[in-house]
Formats: sequence, structure tokens, C-alpha cells
Amino acid sequence: MGSLRQLWLLRRRPFSVWKSLTSISISTKNSFLSSYLANNSLHLLKPCVLGPKPSVYSSNCRSFCSRSNSFIDKSQGPAAIDYHSMLQEDEYQKLANSTIHDLLEKLEEYGDSVDIDGYDIDYGNEVLTVKFGDLGTYVINKQTPNRQIWMSSPVSGPSRFDWDQDTQAWVYRRTKANLLDILEEELEQLCGKPINLS
Repeated sequence: MGSLRQLWLLRRRPFSVWKSLTSISISTKNSFLSSYLANNSLHLLKPCVLGPKPSVYSSNCRSFCSRSNSFIDKSQGPAAIDYHSMLQEDEYQKLANSTIHDLLEKLEEYGDSVDIDGYDIDYGNEVLTVKFGDLGTYVINKQTPNRQIWMSSPVSGPSRFDWDQDTQAWVYRRTKANLLDILEEELEQLCGKPINLS
């Protein structure tokens, strides 16, 4: 607590002194401030290295540099990304384009078989937009830097899908749900008619 008060006073004091020096030129004020900080603050600025050796921590900065992660519930977050298994860009492009084009064809056929006012499909700039009138709109697009397909759903909200080599499918890491399975379930729920996207 003493360190915090010292830092607070150190931050406040030069400026209060600075303000009181109204009759002195700016260059004199600048040299005074530089001199003051050099003489009075360097002893507080100890290096704080976050590394494997506990001995390198400074006692004064430990409370500032170390953060408790106890408030993070890791079970609620997405699974860690395995960057070693991330797709190469050309392979990603081939898989993502194939998936989105297949969805486009099947959703166009599906639209012909359901009677929904405002049903419309648009594909442009690598974004597939499917409008279900008053029922909502799906937006499905590629995210090349992350090697993902993103979907915004009127039923389940936003989600991001990674290619899973084991199942050969686009999978939402948080729930392990398959993109096509989610769409089949939600579209049947919205429109009252099943659809097969596999």
C-alpha cells in the first residue's frame, strides 16, 4: 500500500509544482520536471519480468504486474486453438469455398420447396446471406486469417467454425457442434420442413 501511495504522490507532486511555477519560462519548467523525475522516480521503477524464475520479480511491482486469473471460468470459453493443425491457406480456401457453394445450391432448392414470404438468397464477396422474411437472416462467410467459417444465425446467434480433420467437418470448438447439423436443425425449426445438407 505504501508503494501505491508513493507512486500516487510522485505522479501528483511534479504537476502541482509545475502549476505553481507560473512566472518561469516553459524551457525552465521542462528542465525542472526532467530533473525532478530523474532524481525522484527512478528508484521506484524496478524491472518487472514475467518469466519462469520467481526471483526476478520486483517486490514493488509484483502487485502491478501479476494478475489473478481466478475470476476466469475456463470451462465456459472455447477450446484452445492448435495452431500446428491449422489449415494451409490454399487447403482452407478449397474446403471453405466448397462448403459455402454446396450450401448455396441446397438452400436455393430448399427455398423452392418452402412457402416463406421474403425468402431470398444472395452470394457476393464471399458472403452467403439467406433471408427468411420475418423469421430472420443467416449470414455465412469465410474468415481467412483464422481459417474459419463464421455464421450469424437468427436462432443461435454468432458462431465460428474450424475445420476438424477427424470428422472432416466444420465444427464449433465451444460445443463441438457441426455447422451442417446446426443448420439442418435450425432450418427445420424455422420453416417446419427438414433439409439434408450433408
